[in-house]
Amino acid sequence: MFYLKYSYLKYNLKFDTNCNSVTSLAKLEKRLPSKQLNIGSNPIGCNKVKLKTRNKNKQTKIKVMMFISIMILIVAIALPSINRNISPNLYLRISSLLLLYTGALTFNAFYIQSIGSGIGIYNGLFQITLFTQLFDIVIVLTGSVILIAWPLINHKFIDNNLELNEKGHNILSINNYRIKYSIIVLISTLGSLFLVSSSNLITLYLSLELQSFGVYILASVYRHSELAISAGLKYFLLGSLASCIILLGCGLIYTFTGLTNLDSIYSMISVIDNNNVLLGFSLGLILIFIGLLFKIAAAPLHNWAPDVYADSATIITTWLTIMPKISILLILFEIQTHINLIDNINILLELNPLNNIINSNILSFNNNYLWSTNLLLISSLLSLIIGTILGLAQSKIKRLLAYSTISHVGFILLALAINSEQSIEALIFYIIQYTITNLNTFLIIILFGYIIKNSYKDLIQSIMFEDETGTENDINYISELKGQFFLNPVLSITLTICLFSMAGIPPLIGFFSKQFVLYSAIQNGYYFMSIIAIIVSIISASYYLKIIKILFTTEENISEYSDKEFKIINNLNSNSEIEISSTNSFIISTLTLSILLFVLKPSIFLNSTTILSLSLFNY
Repeated sequence: MFYLKYSYLKYNLKFDTNCNSVTSLAKLEKRLPSKQLNIGSNPIGCNKVKLKTRNKNKQTKIKVMMFISIMILIVAIALPSINRNISPNLYLRISSLLLLYTGALTFNAFYIQSIGSGIGIYNGLFQITLFTQLFDIVIVLTGSVILIAWPLINHKFIDNNLELNEKGHNILSINNYRIKYSIIVLISTLGSLFLVSSSNLITLYLSLELQSFGVYILASVYRHSELAISAGLKYFLLGSLASCIILLGCGLIYTFTGLTNLDSIYSMISVIDNNNVLLGFSLGLILIFIGLLFKIAAAPLHNWAPDVYADSATIITTWLTIMPKISILLILFEIQTHINLIDNINILLELNPLNNIINSNILSFNNNYLWSTNLLLISSLLSLIIGTILGLAQSKIKRLLAYSTISHVGFILLALAINSEQSIEALIFYIIQYTITNLNTFLIIILFGYIIKNSYKDLIQSIMFEDETGTENDINYISELKGQFFLNPVLSITLTICLFSMAGIPPLIGFFSKQFVLYSAIQNGYYFMSIIAIIVSIISASYYLKIIKILFTTEENISEYSDKEFKIINNLNSNSEIEISSTNSFIISTLTLSILLFVLKPSIFLNSTTILSLSLFNY
């Protein structure tokens, strides 16, 4: 019976000994001439096997290279003789270059013909596809930009300020956290790369925890800040709860199927006629979905996100809002796509004239697995509504952007729930534009913080403290941006462009991403969700416009400083400066131009997303 079901569907399982991954005859027939499918001295085509083996070796070396590099940096930090001779900023630059080099190696291994439907590495624990390779490049490039874009402050006035020196304050200790930050970012990035390529329940959970532990430490890296410790502890406790739920789901799936390889589990479930196994698999998958939705702050599991984002330093919040979400959304996409494939197989079985031979119990599988789409749609609906409505009442800029992120997650989950070729193309494009826009927004806010705090009493007070809390140069309230257009017009205009893009104002890139999601929703009959998405997009534009209004409002006079404060300000203005380096300017300019000028050359992004979506549905 097992063979009859698979032979009719041409879904016989064959193990490619060269790539250690499960493939199917249907996929092999699409990729190879029929004369190369015979099992003999030349199975599957020797040339293609050699290409796959070569590509597999490259992918394996990339992960090993990054792991060894992290170990070398940790040893360099631990050895005082080396650590004294390396500045903290150099650690940031080395880590950024390491990520850039990893992205270059990944791009060099981007062979479309040899990859096909995927290459298994480490005995099938990870599956490398076109989809995973593209987002590996996106992840490492984003991480590199966040590392290299940290603004620098020149404190030359310290030597001339005797009052501060007599108190023994070590102002340059501000840089010590950059060493920890760079290493933790590399570890979290490595976990993200592993998670995107995971094809086994064990590697999925371990990769997720490797990424999560790095994020927990980042949230509380400023140990002298009560807010940062509170945010890190809250993130750790609630994130651990989500991890326990995911682990429970993985345990249930293994209990009922006896398998950990995801491809093998999907193949078994597509033909199994045991309702107990199907029920256990469904329950386990529901728990995994809930845990993953919790970690991306999708409503109604979003309560932790605004508090954690607001209490963490802005440079930490930049990482929290982007990197963990990319990898977790991609693993959600992989699971949802395979569930949709299983549903399609059961539809074929139902229409199959041989279904009298096949056990009729399997035909109920398609109806039992509508929960995944419904769960994503409910979470999408709540994320759109809650992220928009609660964002209207926020006065803190990072809390407002946290609710904005929840609203964007709602659009992504809508595209994920539809799971058609158009929606997958919209999903990929939305994730890329979300990364670009959110990254640029936070980088600009970080620069605004350094500029504003350099001119006001807050910077003076931060210099007086020996222990850094990480928020001395952060902008907390939206009102702090008041009148910045008249002082920093270029940064204000770039921030305005980013906010307009988030609101979906044409012809910016954010408008087209929302348009693609709404178009795919209407094409597939999700009219109610489309109407809700349009309404919340209009409403959400109001709190983006609130920030823009404050930017372009004239600032009131500043209160008088004391004589001591004036003395420090004069030393600060004459002997120190904020170095908005050419690197920072180039990064912000490039990201802003990609948001603004996308309409002139959309094929740069759209061709890649179209090819990926088609490859996913054709293989």
